[in-house]
Amino acid sequence: MNSTHGFKFGSLVGVAFSLAVATSACTEGGRPATDSGVNGDSSTPRADVPDPMPPDANRATPVESIPGHENVAQDTTPKRGPRMMPVETYIRSYLQLFAGPMARPTQTPLQVQTEIRARDATLFDTWNDYLASMGLPDHRIDINRNTQTSPLMLATLERTGIALCDVTVASELDAMTPPAMANRRVFAFDQPATALDLAGFRTRFDLLHRTFLGYPASLAPDNRVQRFFTLYQSTVARYSAASGAPATTFRLKTSTGWAAVCYALIRHPEFQMY
Repeated sequence: MNSTHGFKFGSLVGVAFSLAVATSACTEGGRPATDSGVNGDSSTPRADVPDPMPPDANRATPVESIPGHENVAQDTTPKRGPRMMPVETYIRSYLQLFAGPMARPTQTPLQVQTEIRARDATLFDTWNDYLASMGLPDHRIDINRNTQTSPLMLATLERTGIALCDVTVASELDAMTPPAMANRRVFAFDQPATALDLAGFRTRFDLLHRTFLGYPASLAPDNRVQRFFTLYQSTVARYSAASGAPATTFRLKTSTGWAAVCYALIRHPEFQMY
């Protein structure tokens, strides 16, 4: 997510002004020299008159208290739009999320490629086939890194995320014998036999929200859970229609709903950008 902070020149002036006052107070013993008990009119020794506010160089003066700054508006507008991260970040995130046991921290993408091809050569060919479309450099043929986001790069990341969602739904939710919960990377919940209500969807969606976006769904903007529940319901209904239903490779119609939720999360701006 984009994280930018607005600042204004008046704030710098306020800090400089407060530091100058504090420095002057320290130099003069924390109060004017004319009231020192030595050069001034007061006969009371300085030690007997405590300072009402000891000098503190860290105490900042509010900018509104500076003459002429009472109505100066603070500029908090974003200075840069959302940016994408380096492509290597997405590759590593995909491996960590979807590759299951293959995504051990000590493994390199090439080692993962070898394991995938050993199990199913039709699922993945080689990383070299995707270097250019992802914007990565290919030094074998002198192709430099793409320094700007392109539609081809976005489409490649999008299609990669969708394919990984499909594979993971098929293995963790739609299999005849799903793996144990402890061995699941993404869909660590069961599918109830009856229709899923909003409360049941909320608890399961919260697990996915934490996995993909990194924080509880309860802290997300309003209506996010309801919007994703509507997406889930409409997808299941469309694939469960008595006539005109699209073809699907999933055994359970509810799996199509969770696949759609996965598509939306893997393409969400909070996952793709910062």
